[in-house]
Amino acid sequence: MAWAQLARGVADRRAAFHTPTLGTIALDGSPSVRTVILRGCNIAARSLRFHTDRRSIKVTEIERDPRVSLHFYDAGQKIQLRLAGIVDVHSGDLVAETAWVKAQPMSRAIYGMTLPPGTVIENPVTSPPPIVPDGQTVGFENFVIADVVVTAIEWLYLGHQGHRRARFDWPEGQLQAAWLAP
Repeated sequence: MAWAQLARGVADRRAAFHTPTLGTIALDGSPSVRTVILRGCNIAARSLRFHTDRRSIKVTEIERDPRVSLHFYDAGQKIQLRLAGIVDVHSGDLVAETAWVKAQPMSRAIYGMTLPPGTVIENPVTSPPPIVPDGQTVGFENFVIADVVVTAIEWLYLGHQGHRRARFDWPEGQLQAAWLAP
């Protein structure tokens, strides 16, 4: 059920699981969270994918420590997922190139911005100057694929007649599952 919802989050941009919160370990050791867009779900490989800009601090954090958390919440179904995983970063390789070609031109344009994400600017309307991407290659050097291999999932259902919680782990590739006290 959890994997089906994750797959739906990729296919349906209105799905609750389309925009999870990604947690990394900041360079100073503190937690750092931000929203990402779920771009891929490979159930057989237990992996999820998001895209990001090579110049963003999250890439530096992931390269320093690839352990991440992802948090998903569907208020309508009252389901929370907390995932732990290890990120494999792809930049300038065949994996990145394949995803780049499939990305919408509007999405590719973001990676062609002159200033790196998080740069202090004077005015959000006039800075940075607009860039007209060629739709094919401008920005590819900044495009990163982050594939998260899921190592654990905690599923929580917040029901009126009682909450239910379960944990799924894959130590050494073998599934271990257990019910947990909510």
